[in-house]
Amino acid sequence: MKGVILSGGKGTRLAPLTKVTSKQLLHVYDRPLIYYPLEILLKAGIKEVCFVVAPDHAGDFLAYLGSGKEFGARFTYEIQDEPAGLAHGLSLTESFADKEPIAFILGDNIFEDDLSEEIKNFNGEGAKIFAKEVSDPHRFGVVEFDKDMNVISIEEKPKNPKSNFGQPGFYIYDTTVYDKIRTIKPSPRGELEITDLNNVYLKEGKLKVGIIKGKWIDAGTFDSLLEANLFIARKKGSQAPSL
Repeated sequence: MKGVILSGGKGTRLAPLTKVTSKQLLHVYDRPLIYYPLEILLKAGIKEVCFVVAPDHAGDFLAYLGSGKEFGARFTYEIQDEPAGLAHGLSLTESFADKEPIAFILGDNIFEDDLSEEIKNFNGEGAKIFAKEVSDPHRFGVVEFDKDMNVISIEEKPKNPKSNFGQPGFYIYDTTVYDKIRTIKPSPRGELEITDLNNVYLKEGKLKVGIIKGKWIDAGTFDSLLEANLFIARKKGSQAPSL
């Protein structure tokens, strides 16, 4: 399996911090934010990782991460010229994947759970998404599933959520993912939505869901970035105050 970390976008919610660098390269305690999702992939034994980055800050990523040799891995970079959706960003990595399954993770997500085990246990067929109970599900892709963990529906930022489970930025896909991306159309906001991609797998009966039990932080706002800093600081034994 190979890994893809989506690190594009303009990070407008974190301006002016993102005027001179990418959101994913802002520091969370003692390391850049992107190190945390990268660590998940490397811990799972993935040795080839592709970073999908915005053109303005591609050089910053190369300066921070290099060829991957320092990490015992091999890094590749793809440019996403415009923020056209998560599925669009993934579509740019087809030649990199070279017909291998993909662990796809967002570069601004931090997980407390050991997701490397989910990667190792993937059987290579279908797709697996994840769900975390949240207080504001209307802000996320919402996953509805039954008591046997069968996915019933996925909706992108619904006004009336069918469950309290949001969809974090971590997905595992089989080798058919790129063909499936080609079947979806841009949403009203002009993006190839990851929810539409996952619904293709759902219609085929090939979508599974796992539960995120520990903390999950989508560090894309000032408040969540502060929360991420304090969370990591406390995990490392710092006397950082609670929020």
